[in-house]
Amino acid sequence: MTTHQPAATAALSTQDSTRIDDTRISAVRPLITPALLQEWLPVPASTLALVEDSRKAISRVLQGADDRLVVVVGPCSIHHHAQAIEYARQLKAQADALSGELLVVMRVYFEKPRTTVGWKGYINDPHLDGSFAINQGLEMARALLLEVLALGLPVGTEFLDLLSPQFIADLVSWGAIGARTTESQSHRQLASGLSCPVGFKNGTDGGVKVATDAIQAASATHAFMGMTKMGQAAVFETRGNQDCHVILRGGKQPNYSAADVAATCALLQAAGLREQVMVDVSHANSSKQHRRQIEVAADVAAQIAGGDRRIIGIMIESHLEEGRQDIVPGTPLRPGVSVTDACISMAQTIPVLQGLAAAVRARRAARA
Repeated sequence: MTTHQPAATAALSTQDSTRIDDTRISAVRPLITPALLQEWLPVPASTLALVEDSRKAISRVLQGADDRLVVVVGPCSIHHHAQAIEYARQLKAQADALSGELLVVMRVYFEKPRTTVGWKGYINDPHLDGSFAINQGLEMARALLLEVLALGLPVGTEFLDLLSPQFIADLVSWGAIGARTTESQSHRQLASGLSCPVGFKNGTDGGVKVATDAIQAASATHAFMGMTKMGQAAVFETRGNQDCHVILRGGKQPNYSAADVAATCALLQAAGLREQVMVDVSHANSSKQHRRQIEVAADVAAQIAGGDRRIIGIMIESHLEEGRQDIVPGTPLRPGVSVTDACISMAQTIPVLQGLAAAVRARRAARA
């Protein structure tokens, strides 16, 4: 017996849906899967051990079992492989020399949030030319992380895109959620399932409550939609992340002073959270003047030396050379200079690190 499709159904099956679907999409390109990238660039046993051990070490600082200071230091953003590795080599020497006082994590940021438009980072546009070779960017980012880790230096990054962590998060020892996304439910859910400690920055206006709310949200269990390492859509259920903390980065005015730290800790205590902060000496805390990071770090070091154990970490934007530069087509970039926010140089960074280490020693002596 032959059946025929009703005329109305047949008409619907051939209806042109392009008039209402993806009307502002200019192209759709294939994306490599996280599983395939991890097969191409696997984790050596020594690297696996470093990531695992450094995550545990940072967690011990957060839990109050280790009195060292977590120092997340490095370029505002990565834009050149060889220059990033040279920076890592120089930073590793300082990390080893000061390991008794500082737990150094190299800042390796691949994604840049933009207030309006601009270069979005190494993953999104690795060739800095608007070609958006994202598959190459993901491969280049993972390769760089593996090379930094092979030097024995743990890495930290900002999680901005919700899919990119599947490609690189297994290599990250500490993560940040930026000021523009701390209030995002999706990023709080992401943090609840990440395997590393996570810092939430205060809002761009300086408000700290959004960060304390984020810590509470990230410590809870969540269920949300995402992509598996095999590239399939799935529902993820998380256990919650107990290793989250606030990052003070300033807002309408700086917020790194002793009074600001006390006010933040009062909010944390009222929320039933650990009284601890990390201070970002860049961004609004330095009024976007990169050399002021040195002054701000000295103020924070004085608070630490005075016995304040609530300051558990510090962030510094530092590159091989100081300052910043614009990406101009046809114009060669100066080696070792940031293409996003201005940084202090490695030569300027070393005394800052030494001063922070001295502050930790003074804090220990004050407690003895």
